[in-house]
Amino acid sequence: MSFIEHLRELRTRLLYCIATVGIISILLFWPAQFAIPWLVNAYFHGIQLHAFGPADVIFTEFKFSIIGGIVAGLPMLLYQVWMFVVPAVHPRTRRMVYAFIVPSILLAMTGLAFAHFVVIPRVVAALVSITNAVAVPTFGVADTLNFVLILLALFAIIFQTPVVLVGLARLGIVSADFLKRYRRHALFAFFVAAGIAAPDGNPMTMALLAGPLYILYEISIWIIVLFEKSWRSQPNRE
Repeated sequence: MSFIEHLRELRTRLLYCIATVGIISILLFWPAQFAIPWLVNAYFHGIQLHAFGPADVIFTEFKFSIIGGIVAGLPMLLYQVWMFVVPAVHPRTRRMVYAFIVPSILLAMTGLAFAHFVVIPRVVAALVSITNAVAVPTFGVADTLNFVLILLALFAIIFQTPVVLVGLARLGIVSADFLKRYRRHALFAFFVAAGIAAPDGNPMTMALLAGPLYILYEISIWIIVLFEKSWRSQPNRE
């Protein structure tokens, strides 16, 4: 394909992505007014949200529907990205990507469940307790939704750690011995990253972000150990 043909292909893929997110977002806009209160009641029991501007609620619902459109349309988005880059990808790498699709989805769902059932309730309870000691909680609808969505997204991403590390090991970029050697460095890096990513700056949130990352790091090492010998014995076939 020529450069112009690549640009046309990119434009077509982008239009499919925009159309997918746009249609799903429109469909989710009306249910957003029910989904947002449900999310708040699930984590902020009995606390009433406040709108600090006349457009706060409508913008929050719009943001929620856009994020929902991206999440629900993610399979189509990833498919369009993959179809654009796949002609330049080595056949062995293609097979690896296909093998990681289901584990990646399952890990993302596990991360969302972990955030929903374990992390967010504890973080919210701690923050509300601290707030009650010195002030009356008055939470804005926009900031509260941002807080919840950021934590959910963070844990969906964090739980992709095994897929990333095992994929790098399969490509020969890292090894189990390399990861073992840099355990302490990784733990320090996880806590630094958690301190930057924590939406509230709470040490508990940082620990709940860094802890699963390190556990997943260790799990990745053992997965790589199990498969490393078989990978080395496999010939590089086109």
